[in-house]
Amino acid sequence: MSDSSLYDPIELETTTFDLIVVGTGLPATVIAAAASAAGKTVLHLDRNHFYGSQFASLHLDQLTSFINSHATPPSTIIDTTSTSISHDYTVLDVTLRSVYSSIETANYAPEILADQSSKFLIDLGGPRVLFCADKAVDLIVKSGVDSYLTFKSIDVSFICDESGGLSNVPDSRSAIFKDKSLSLIEKNQLMRFFKLVQQHLAASAGDDGGSESSKISEEDLESPFADFLKRMRLPPKIKSIILYAISLADDDQDNLEVCKTVLKTREGMQRLDLYQKSVGRFPNVPGALLYPLYGHGEMSQGFSRCAAVKGCIQVLRMPVNALLMDKENGQYKGVRLASGEEKLSHQLVLDPTLTVRLPPTSSSPDLKETLQVLNLKDDKRKVARGICITTRSLKPDVSNLLLVYPPRSLFPEQDTSIRAIQIGGGSDKLAVCPSGMFVLYFSGLCDDAEHGKRLLHAAMNALLTLPISANPESGSAVQSEDAEVKPTLLWSTLYIQELTMVHNGAHENIFFTPVPDGNLNYNDLVDSTAALFQKMYPDEAFFAETPSSPEEPENPEDDTELNLDD
Repeated sequence: MSDSSLYDPIELETTTFDLIVVGTGLPATVIAAAASAAGKTVLHLDRNHFYGSQFASLHLDQLTSFINSHATPPSTIIDTTSTSISHDYTVLDVTLRSVYSSIETANYAPEILADQSSKFLIDLGGPRVLFCADKAVDLIVKSGVDSYLTFKSIDVSFICDESGGLSNVPDSRSAIFKDKSLSLIEKNQLMRFFKLVQQHLAASAGDDGGSESSKISEEDLESPFADFLKRMRLPPKIKSIILYAISLADDDQDNLEVCKTVLKTREGMQRLDLYQKSVGRFPNVPGALLYPLYGHGEMSQGFSRCAAVKGCIQVLRMPVNALLMDKENGQYKGVRLASGEEKLSHQLVLDPTLTVRLPPTSSSPDLKETLQVLNLKDDKRKVARGICITTRSLKPDVSNLLLVYPPRSLFPEQDTSIRAIQIGGGSDKLAVCPSGMFVLYFSGLCDDAEHGKRLLHAAMNALLTLPISANPESGSAVQSEDAEVKPTLLWSTLYIQELTMVHNGAHENIFFTPVPDGNLNYNDLVDSTAALFQKMYPDEAFFAETPSSPEEPENPEDDTELNLDD
């Protein structure tokens, strides 16, 4: 029997809505905001007491609690109701999915971190950045969410070179000429290649500066990008920078036998275009990358505020215990809340941390078939994520940086890129950790937990001094020749995140939002979310453009601004 007395009822004038959204992950909050902006009545619910779900930025104790609570077996029921047939509906229990596994948490400095937990805002889905010219930034500006967010720039990007050292990633003409790690020949080669890219993109866009002869052939565009770079006679170092630090390829592009995702030249050109357009888009951002001042969870909160302004009703700490389905035809009708209330809606969007129990054997065949295809399935690949806390930067005088380890750069069997972001805390830095501390995020695509953990440990061992002793709580560290130049690890957690395959459309009224993927930016997630909204509301604009007043500039590029903290 469900103890609904633990939850206060939602006292509303209506029990029926156009849309109910369950979960406050970034895609869910975007859908709620877009639907509210389109004039739909929206009820937005979350069982957590914070916004963001898998996209949240959490305090240390919240982080470990959330990960562990979502690592339980999928069969664990999150409510005490049972699947049944009521007078009006078939009632289907909602349960938690197992989205994290192989969790390893170590605290080597409990005396230092004991009073600091609430001063951290740790991203569950890191490492993650925004490119200054990417789709997420455009969406933030278009929706008006930029009023609620502030960003800082990532100072510099590095890539691990053939010798194991860290080299700067030159992201502009001036950066190429200033880079002392590149020879004059390498600088000229890189400049010529960037010019080739710009001429091709200009010609493809029909700009005056490009001619048809400047276009790269269709055959080359459909070929692997690695092969095209080889035909351009670019040396391995330059090729690696373009493939893995700028184009952000995941797999080993030189070994097609093990490469699971081949980057074609066409997409490689698009990624280079995004990178080059991002550099210099905002006057006080020196590079291409941005980071939210209070962590990536602020983006979910920003879109939630946008939705609330448009009339969306939001309720935290309110689990959805069950779905209500028509007994005869299996059509979705509404949800049953932990408070015991039933709320009805025309459409439902579910967080991917949830799943729906199969109907009882007495249910109609139509309902059984619907639920069989409705629930999410795990992808074959996973994302290994690691979070580390240190008291020293990886590079002197640099707080915020991106680091890429290309395939094979750490060990021979490393067949995928490992990406890391360091974020520094303090009054003049990002407000995600205490002053004088740094958070390091790692990620890499993997086939299983053993593979993923090997990726994470290899990167951590290359960058950090790992504390060991008979008593790990003492915080003593390994002594080596380079111990004084490596930051010492204070705390870490490693975990494997499942990637799920979403087949929205299996049920015409029930949809799932996407999970955090293995990408560095949000472009794919923005595309998936926009496509989901258009499937739900094909006749509505995904955040309609606000008509410009006579005083506003006609060129939309002129008024594209973000709150940027200098």
